[in-house]
Amino acid sequence: MRAACRPVDASFFESAPWRFRASAELAVAAASAFAIFEDAASWPKWFSSIRDVTWTTRPPFGVGTTRTVRLSTATVYEHFFRWEQGTRFSFYLVGHEAPVPLFRALAEDYVLEPLDAARCRFTYSVAIEPALAMRLTAPISRRVLQRMFEAGPAAFARFLGRGSG
Repeated sequence: MRAACRPVDASFFESAPWRFRASAELAVAAASAFAIFEDAASWPKWFSSIRDVTWTTRPPFGVGTTRTVRLSTATVYEHFFRWEQGTRFSFYLVGHEAPVPLFRALAEDYVLEPLDAARCRFTYSVAIEPALAMRLTAPISRRVLQRMFEAGPAAFARFLGRGSG
């Protein structure tokens, strides 16, 4: 079932009913980590819930870029509303396909803060306004999402430690 999501802006990261944040230190420069984020083929290698990423906008990417991400449990359609090349991007879902509607709104923020010439801190934030099905299963849904989102930065750091090629 395809469900629409409402557009949001950066303020949603502070106002959303469900908010998740995790970070990890990466052993690469911020620009190198960002380049891996731009590589669609790399996402399934480090983010275990992602099966496939397709950029639906041609490079160079920026504000207004779109992509489709096929997850293990859903397919999501993303619209990028913030793009700071080499350091940050944010997107919201315009919609998703799942057995039942999961989200009324969802946004993600990826921030890379340089620590020195060869290291950076990756902070990953997710903000969600859940749809009815998720609200009804809130204790379980929140726990599952929290584990998944908290695992992201650590998994990316491990991926980089193995070499991203």
